[in-house]
Amino acid sequence: METLYMKSDVLFAETKRLILRPFEQEDFEEWRKGFDGRKPSQYKYDDGFREMPNATKDWFEKWIAGFKDSAARDEMYHLGIFRKEDGANVGKVELIRILRMDYHWAMMGYSIHNQFWKMGYGIESVEAAVKMFFDALGYHRIELQIRPDNVPSIRLAERAGFQYECIRKGFSNENGEWTDYSIYYKNGD
Repeated sequence: METLYMKSDVLFAETKRLILRPFEQEDFEEWRKGFDGRKPSQYKYDDGFREMPNATKDWFEKWIAGFKDSAARDEMYHLGIFRKEDGANVGKVELIRILRMDYHWAMMGYSIHNQFWKMGYGIESVEAAVKMFFDALGYHRIELQIRPDNVPSIRLAERAGFQYECIRKGFSNENGEWTDYSIYYKNGD
């Protein structure tokens, strides 16, 4: 069973095999290993291995400082997914506020480095993150915005209990082209 809580005002979740928490300066090496260990792209929406010459420790520290500021303003929460047995960074999950007021509505994203696929880390981390975002942050609705042909992401969403809602036509401008997105949602209690 998972443990979900705020640890010193820091979002934190623990499952049988994983820890979800904000990145810290000391995570640079594991974060870098996660990217450096990627296999070549496995399908259209997998970036696969890529050179990252500008991803220095100084850059990383500034990058995570921006996430801490965003979390303090309740705008975005960016959490690393770490394997308990060895501290490996297997991916990340993020929550972006859409609207609080009477809605408590946010969008969630997730990504697992492809060398860690087919090990159950995706479903384990998404289920823990959703529960944490509902319980610790008080969100009522979390939605996923997924390209309609991103079958692996849709399967994960459905396994995690998200329900299909609609297609938003021309929803996002990507590379100069307005693209459609499938919307999946989950409501809290």
